[in-house]
Amino acid sequence: MNRIKFAFEDLEVWQKSVEFATKVIDLTEKIEKSRKHYRLIEQLEAASTSIALNIAEGKGRYSKKEFIQFLYIARGSLYETITLLIICNKNKWIDNHSLEEMKSLGNEIGKMLSSLINSIKKAHSKIAHSS
Repeated sequence: MNRIKFAFEDLEVWQKSVEFATKVIDLTEKIEKSRKHYRLIEQLEAASTSIALNIAEGKGRYSKKEFIQFLYIARGSLYETITLLIICNKNKWIDNHSLEEMKSLGNEIGKMLSSLINSIKKAHSKIAHSS
């Protein structure tokens, strides 16, 4: 049986972002859910999944400029996720080790996003200058 595969699935940064979101969701499962912080946890899960979602959506666009814009949005979602994790840590909902592990993964994803943005920009500018 042939496995159907989308182009974004080959992107290592997308793969790492899915792994990152899964780990964030695993962390949120361990947080005691009370009404007062349920919205923050929901926002954390949404922000973490938004990273991979925006990479995938951008890859599905026709222009490189649009793809880059979605990569910037993905990076913004990454920063939002890290900020929410810091807030969770300050409220003692997640421990220091978990926060540092997630920050390390997030840093790696951030570097990968920046590298991808820069490589697309370079390739795009070479095409623009050669025409």
